[in-house]
Amino acid sequence: MTDSLALTEVEFEQRSFITKVYGWMATALLITAFVAFYVVSTPSLFIPLVTNRTLFMALIIGELLLVGYLVVAIKKMSAAAATATFIGYSALNGLTLSLIFMVYTMSSISTTFFITASTFAIMSFYGYTTKRDLTSIGNLCIMGMVGIVIASIVNFFFFNETFYWVTTYIGILVFVGLIAYDTQKIKNINIIGNEGTEEERKFAIMGALALYLDFINLFLFLLRIFGRKK
Repeated sequence: MTDSLALTEVEFEQRSFITKVYGWMATALLITAFVAFYVVSTPSLFIPLVTNRTLFMALIIGELLLVGYLVVAIKKMSAAAATATFIGYSALNGLTLSLIFMVYTMSSISTTFFITASTFAIMSFYGYTTKRDLTSIGNLCIMGMVGIVIASIVNFFFFNETFYWVTTYIGILVFVGLIAYDTQKIKNINIIGNEGTEEERKFAIMGALALYLDFINLFLFLLRIFGRKK
């Protein structure tokens, strides 16, 4: 009876923690979407972003630096600072993602978002409920992600359409796998008895960041397939 009660308490705390992770992830996605919509509907912001390549590259570099700083420095940061950095990153991401509205139709962006959300829900549910250890799959996906980054950089200079589509389909498989892997890892990362502490809040932010990045990258790869250009 005691073991059963303890198990129930562990499961309750795990669910409470993962709910916070999903909550922060959803908040970040809403902020990204709001900023993207606001920028694209505000010519004074959108036109400089489209016409000034230096500004756009500076924003991309700023995103990379900000997310890198959060990953590296979160142990030394307060939970409030980690949260603010994560929110700032999601807003900055909204700035750069606003450009997709210039390239793709609104209906195809909406369709792709729905497909991404559905895929995310299925794979995250699998990662949360499966008893199978997904570490080997996760490691394979991480190696695949590194390979995609390198291949994409190379193909930026030597654009090859076949290579582009190969990396697109591999990218989809990689991030579908990472959603399940990251969900399982996040489920197990929280220390039982940590509820309500600074540590738990920071763990929740890091978990939300991982799933947010999985979602955004899957969305962008799927947009290559389902997006209809204007």
